[in-house]
Amino acid sequence: MIGRLRLWSGYVLFFYVVTHLLNHTLGLISLRVLEAGRHWFVAIWHNPIGQTVLYGALLGHFVLALWSLYRRRALRLSGWEWAQWLLGISIIPLGTLHVVGTRLAHELYDIESGYPWVLGSLVAGDWWGIARQFSLPVVVWLHACIGLHFAWRLRPWYRTWLPVLYAFALLVPVGGIVGAAIALRDVADLAQQPGFLANLFARANLPPPADIDNLYVISRNLQIGALVLLIGALGARPLRDLWERRAGVVRLDYDERRSAAQPTGLTILEMSRVAGIPHASVCGGRGRCSTCRVRIGGQDRGKLPPPSAEEQKVLARVGAPDNVRLACQVRPPPGHYRVTPLLPPAAGPVEAYRRQPQAHGGERYVAVLFADIRGFTSISEGKLPYDVVFLLNRYFRATGQAIEAAGGRLDKFIGDGVMAIFGLTNPPEMACRQALDAARRMAAALADLNEALSGDLEQPLRIGIGLHAGPTIVGEMGHGPATHLTAIGDTVNIASRLESLTKELSAELVVSQELLNRAGTDLTDHPSHDVEIRGRQGRLAVRAIARASELTAMS
Repeated sequence: MIGRLRLWSGYVLFFYVVTHLLNHTLGLISLRVLEAGRHWFVAIWHNPIGQTVLYGALLGHFVLALWSLYRRRALRLSGWEWAQWLLGISIIPLGTLHVVGTRLAHELYDIESGYPWVLGSLVAGDWWGIARQFSLPVVVWLHACIGLHFAWRLRPWYRTWLPVLYAFALLVPVGGIVGAAIALRDVADLAQQPGFLANLFARANLPPPADIDNLYVISRNLQIGALVLLIGALGARPLRDLWERRAGVVRLDYDERRSAAQPTGLTILEMSRVAGIPHASVCGGRGRCSTCRVRIGGQDRGKLPPPSAEEQKVLARVGAPDNVRLACQVRPPPGHYRVTPLLPPAAGPVEAYRRQPQAHGGERYVAVLFADIRGFTSISEGKLPYDVVFLLNRYFRATGQAIEAAGGRLDKFIGDGVMAIFGLTNPPEMACRQALDAARRMAAALADLNEALSGDLEQPLRIGIGLHAGPTIVGEMGHGPATHLTAIGDTVNIASRLESLTKELSAELVVSQELLNRAGTDLTDHPSHDVEIRGRQGRLAVRAIARASELTAMS
């Protein structure tokens, strides 16, 4: 809830800045149009409702930012996060005098705080005042854009609209700053006329010097107050840690060599950061991306509080089992826990959305396909490395497209072989029919490839395909960037053995009767064999199909 309030207060302030800069853009036309456009800006923001929303958002955003700083357990931030924080802090000294000199000056001394007053004050002042005034919108805009990027980058529509958003983020501040600069130049030219500035300040109801000095004092006091609150938020953090240690200590074991022990009140992600243990978190610990998810074990796992509605929504999106939680949302009570991060530390936004619920590991009935080029060693002999790579890539593309068109998942390429899985999201019957369809498509694709390369090959390419179906263990396996969803188990081994049997049985396809029964397909016209599978007890009934393209007429 605190994060959402901070985000929505930021939206309000961003809308205010956009309308303000669009008003500045009218300076590209003339001073008269610039001041005339200010009327609609005043109509939006200088009414009781607009002021309440604006100043409530300003105060709320500042207080919630301090609260976020206080709640952080480690100041190990990314470069962009540091940039956002430093830009946000810079807004206070840059913007306080502007707010006091316009809005508060109008309320206290009835100054007509329009563009003539502001631009005339800049002309009558020094270069530091001009630099401060023009750097303010740049700093505010960059701070806001970084925050919006963090808030939106995980939304499905963000990448689609990114070019439009980038153009908007570039044109609005440039137009506003250039428009204000032209208006300032025009006022500076008019100030060369005797008595112009005096008349301008008289129309603006310039207060006496003592009141102007009082505005500077108010601005300075506000800056000092903000600085005191910032120092207080930082200074309260070690006191909080001392107090929380009285409630007990949480111990996390990541592996045999890495562990962390911290007082209660911290999230698992915060403990990882404090201990210097790399941990993925694309959204910065806001509970939106799911990349920080961990599998939790240990004797005290039952003590964990249940997930909130927001956390449960994210976990359901990625199909997480009960022992998987978001590290940024879980604050373990005192105890001993075993934690296993499920994504590499460098995981990006793409990994935030896993479409396969089986990614965390589980048993599922699938169909597995193995295929291999027959005699590829002799085919590649005498060819240049470039030719071998070219040939393999053409083969891989043809077979990969055939597998995907049939509804399968291309699992991996092994040398000149390929493995595919069917049924990760479909029922077993459909998975088996898809596997047979993939074999048919692969045979047809290979025939087309042989025709296209007939001038480059001494003999056409031939493949052997093995198909089997059964229960397997499915999950994300590997290390670092080599982690991917795959299947292991007896079913996979048998499919690989059936692919090898195509040589002995002089067939292009060997498929188990188990798969055919599940698919509801009758291949009694093709030879049947009871074969022994190395490493498996008993014999396995299979059918040998001389040409997989003969499956064309089968449903």
